[in-house]
Amino acid sequence: MKVCVLASGSEGNSTYIETEKHKILVDLGTTVKNIKNKLEEIDVNIMDINFVIISHVHDDHIKALKTFTHKYDATILVTKKMLDELPILKDYGNIIIYDDDIYLDGLKISVIKTSHDTSDSRSFVFNGGGKSVAYITDTGYLNQRYFRVLSNLDVYLFESNHDVELLMNGAYPEWLKKRIVGASGHLSNKDASIYLAKLVGTNTKKIILTHLSKQNNTEEIALETINNVFNEYGVKFNNITCARQDEKSEIIVL
Repeated sequence: MKVCVLASGSEGNSTYIETEKHKILVDLGTTVKNIKNKLEEIDVNIMDINFVIISHVHDDHIKALKTFTHKYDATILVTKKMLDELPILKDYGNIIIYDDDIYLDGLKISVIKTSHDTSDSRSFVFNGGGKSVAYITDTGYLNQRYFRVLSNLDVYLFESNHDVELLMNGAYPEWLKKRIVGASGHLSNKDASIYLAKLVGTNTKKIILTHLSKQNNTEEIALETINNVFNEYGVKFNNITCARQDEKSEIIVL
């Protein structure tokens, strides 16, 4: 399995996951040109993408969907509620509607219901060839019922959106601050770090913190927070980096 975060942040999100039989994009929140160029940097032709999985319909996760479906014929995976909000898919022929776990020819994708201010939002755990990757983003909290499926995975792509102090002392209007820190908002650095401290295990090889806010976070603060929390919890793990908006991540090969 190969993993590469192509773009991550408030301006657009897209991640590439490859298995022996699949070439998958999770979300299309940037431009098709940008996604195509980032894929070419890792020697992947956008024409070879088999599946696109949509986590929710906010623009920073579907911005390129209309253009992509006009140019390419990958199968798009959405929930029924998401499809109802995407008239651009009305006449598109290659759609799979998912709700529970997804099975794609040897690849199991566990579907996690998240809490975000949209009609439906999901995150995922990809399991194939004995390897596992979590994609957790855009949620105010994680329900403990998912801890079992999220525990001791190989790779965590995990939202660490904001530093609460920076957010609350920043220029955002009060309603937006409340939205972000609320139960249907985004995971703070502290919350993400506590979740990860409880989830990482002996199989864990890499953590990439994702969806960092440009206004209310920095890589330095996010990394300092998770390192401090891990120390508090007695977790010895330091292979942690931050995904960026304009640069792809390293290619993780499992």
